Amino acid sequence: MAARQRHLVIFARRPQLGVGKRRLAADVGDVEALRFARHALARLIRTLGRDPQWRLWMAVSPDRPLDWIRTGTPIPQGPGDLGERLSRVVEALPPGPVVVLGSDTPTVTRADVARAFAALGPHRAVFGPASDGGYWLIGLRRSPGEPLPFSGVRWSTSEALADTVANLEGARVCLLREQEDVDDGPSLRRYYKSRL
Repeated sequence: MAARQRHLVIFARRPQLGVGKRRLAADVGDVEALRFARHALARLIRTLGRDPQWRLWMAVSPDRPLDWIRTGTPIPQGPGDLGERLSRVVEALPPGPVVVLGSDTPTVTRADVARAFAALGPHRAVFGPASDGGYWLIGLRRSPGEPLPFSGVRWSTSEALADTVANLEGARVCLLREQEDVDDGPSLRRYYKSRL
């Protein structure tokens, strides 16, 4: 598969004081939540942003301004719930397999993303399961006419992964290693402790 046909999308909210990371901010305060958001996004871009194996897209919220994006091609998420925004972004990309990840899991490596793209050869979808029942990554092979699996998913619950897999109606899927999203105080402390 040629690199130009592979699309890596990082879903991110513009790091801004008092915006985004609300569950984390409730535990650690707005300043620490902003500090983590900036750190996590910078780490992901530094790790994944300039790899010739894929083209990087930055799916951002709010939709404007976009001038803070320095690496990758910006694409607005638009309105709606996470499923609507994921569908809109994935449908807007040129043909080829797509891997989408959020900016809450700064531990994602280049090898994780390469494994995800490799898994899309024999599988329709690949997931990076999160310890809370959601997922830190989804990859889709994207064959013409196949519906996207984001309708009716109970986002931000322990059922998000199961709901998305069920929407694939028995298609072959692959699971990568489990990782933890950093979205509250305890998970942030575990993340910082793991870096010591």
